[in-house]
Amino acid sequence: MPFNSIVFLFYFLPLVLAVFYLVPGKVKNLVLLFFSLLFYTWGDKVLVLVLLYSVFANFHCALLMEGGKRKLGLALSLIINLLFLGFFKYYNFTVSSVQDFLMFFNVNLTFLSSVAGLTVPLGISFYTFKIISYSLDVYHKKTKASTNIIEFATFVTMFPTLIAGPIVRYVDIQQQLSKKNISIANFACGIERFIIGLAKKMLIANTFAAVADSIFGTQVSDLSTTMAWVGVVAYTFQIYFDFSGYSDMAIGLAKMFGFDLLENFNYPYVAKNIGDFWRRWHISLSNWLRDYLFLPIAYSVSRKLKKESYASMRTDHIIYLIAIFITFLVCGIWHGAAMNFIAWGLWYAMFIAIEHVGFRKVLKRLWRPLQHLYTLMVIMLGWVIFRVASLSDAAHYFFKMFNFSPGDASVNSYLSFFTFTREFWFITLLAIIFSLPAYGFIRDKFKMQIMNKIHIKILIHYLRIVVLLILLIISVSYISSGTINAFIYAQF
Repeated sequence: MPFNSIVFLFYFLPLVLAVFYLVPGKVKNLVLLFFSLLFYTWGDKVLVLVLLYSVFANFHCALLMEGGKRKLGLALSLIINLLFLGFFKYYNFTVSSVQDFLMFFNVNLTFLSSVAGLTVPLGISFYTFKIISYSLDVYHKKTKASTNIIEFATFVTMFPTLIAGPIVRYVDIQQQLSKKNISIANFACGIERFIIGLAKKMLIANTFAAVADSIFGTQVSDLSTTMAWVGVVAYTFQIYFDFSGYSDMAIGLAKMFGFDLLENFNYPYVAKNIGDFWRRWHISLSNWLRDYLFLPIAYSVSRKLKKESYASMRTDHIIYLIAIFITFLVCGIWHGAAMNFIAWGLWYAMFIAIEHVGFRKVLKRLWRPLQHLYTLMVIMLGWVIFRVASLSDAAHYFFKMFNFSPGDASVNSYLSFFTFTREFWFITLLAIIFSLPAYGFIRDKFKMQIMNKIHIKILIHYLRIVVLLILLIISVSYISSGTINAFIYAQF
């Protein structure tokens, strides 16, 4: 049941909100839990049992830690979570790899084909990381274990963030689970944020999705160099507005239910280097990897080296590089069971490592537009690796991008006719504007100018409502016409 569907918008969401606001405060978590499980079951049916077992098992693992058996509780929690994640997410990849390996030696085991095709539970990467952060925080005494299983289950299964994040931490919403920020202002803010996210998805992301899918779906040898670049730019905009749109919708929905979640994007395409990009892109994942993987690895390696009297400036660099490469290797594996995702993670690790050992200082001396150009180039080439099916496809696509070719004239003429419409250019202009913090800057400046002009403030307020209604109507009309398109990150 995607957020951008008629069933969700006009049946599920109104029903949940009605029941949620009609019941007393003590029952609100139970209502949210019930409808979250219904939401999940709608899409994944029997696999909801995996989610329920994860909730039940990790609830008791945390109580074990709270009761003094800290190492046992943490070990059980990590084993359960990583076994589930590893089995469901990487089973098909493992079977396929074994099959390919055996076929190389002309060994054909037909039964392997019959055991492939395992269905991956929706959002398993997101809720697994959410639960692991909870277990580690309890272990390190950053929070106390929840003694209320309804409250804990609500935290894990809350439907706004269940399928594709943001990766919410228990410590960030613990207080809100018992005392929600329910107000008309917060609810209105949630509606506005949801509509903006829906418009990002339906109007911008889906427009670029049609272009990117048509170009990446064409034989690379048939593409012209120009169309190859158009495909990369289209996908660069698509994945940003698709995922940031989902995050806006999730944050907006959470606000409607009295939860204030942390931001997940901060204009990543204005970054001046790759480290800066990862501080702005998918912030909840970046912070998770930093706090629960990078820092513990760096600390443990550092302590071992210092114990053996190897501490020096040089070893500090080595520690950083080891931690970065492991962190981004995990980041790539987390995104999917395929070599291109692993290569994508290591691609970023390589550039962050290069920046760390001195290139960042060189970048700072460059003209600022050149810093942005370098960063965008690395990001766009990274999206090619992320988007294609294999590393060989990525290599062919790179070759096409940097080795001028007119391609097949008839194919590129069709792609040009399909792509370069007035709608495409208009959406491209909007995408550029809303990829920059220009909107917020103009809004804040304008607010200062009209602070004491009540009649203008009222006019702007109603104009804003009208614009939001127009965006909602247009978005719903797109949904009604059948142009839904699944969210990219829902597959992870």
